[in-house]
Amino acid sequence: MFFSFFKRKNKANLFTIAFYNLENLFDTINDSDTLDDDFTPKGEKKWTNNRYKKKLYKLSNTISQIGKHSSDIPPVLIGVAEVENKTVLTDLINSSHIESINYDYVHYDSPDERGIDTALIYHKDFFTVIASEPIPLFIENLNGERDMTRDILYVHGKLNDEEIHIFVNHWPSKREGNGETDYKRLYAANTLKSFMSKIEEKIDNPNYIIMGDFNDGPKADSIKSLLNTNALFNPSEKLLTYDRGSANYKRKWSLFDQIIISHNFLNYEKGTHSFTEANVFDKHFLTEFEGKFKGNPFRTYVGRKYIGGYSDHFPVFIQIKYNK
Repeated sequence: MFFSFFKRKNKANLFTIAFYNLENLFDTINDSDTLDDDFTPKGEKKWTNNRYKKKLYKLSNTISQIGKHSSDIPPVLIGVAEVENKTVLTDLINSSHIESINYDYVHYDSPDERGIDTALIYHKDFFTVIASEPIPLFIENLNGERDMTRDILYVHGKLNDEEIHIFVNHWPSKREGNGETDYKRLYAANTLKSFMSKIEEKIDNPNYIIMGDFNDGPKADSIKSLLNTNALFNPSEKLLTYDRGSANYKRKWSLFDQIIISHNFLNYEKGTHSFTEANVFDKHFLTEFEGKFKGNPFRTYVGRKYIGGYSDHFPVFIQIKYNK
């Protein structure tokens, strides 16, 4: 059910790092600069303040439980996708289940037409931000127009005083039944590799955590391209099976949500972190309880129909042990 590398040690030394596509976490206010009209009280989806608050409550409950089976510490890093702005991130970290945790976030507005971005939520007791920036993806559609897609978020920081370079991704989506958008995700992979090369010119063997909704599975060319030219390891490869993944479309599981790490995390050295586990957080409460979609992620909407769930994706996570 999960992929583990090292034997678990003291629960107080285990740290959880997660990624969660939040499925359209919008506020209820219309932004004239983005295509968010559906997510307003008078919009097609009738996105009311009550529905918004319920979603925040459910998402914060989920975040609070990731990794709890083996660690005493709530997730220290959570990459998120499909967040509209700083308002929803502030509301999320102040929601009931996680408001007592010393969370903050890094976020930049991206050029996405719908106004959805990536962000990194971090536990200030354990992680300190050194620097951050958005990495734009200058991708053209087949008609020559720019694809206004999400930036890659880069955050350089220290986790328990060990420097880590984090990338939060939400790569361009697929189109059903063909591969005509594959080049976009290959471009995203190449953009990321180019940025990493610049880091490697200044730092020997940097610690990388690359997380996101890549809109490609572990065996896709874009992910393979990323892994082939860097000292990276993808524990997510072991997680996708016929009856398990992070999202389900037309009764087929996918694992677009992945966390990739550098080989440094496979070693043991005092003052560093070592990889122990990778998993999909697919607890029963996050699933459809009955019907033909039983076991699938319990989403907020099906089309324009509100069903009041969490997200159309399960979170994924890894755990790392701090070597004292």
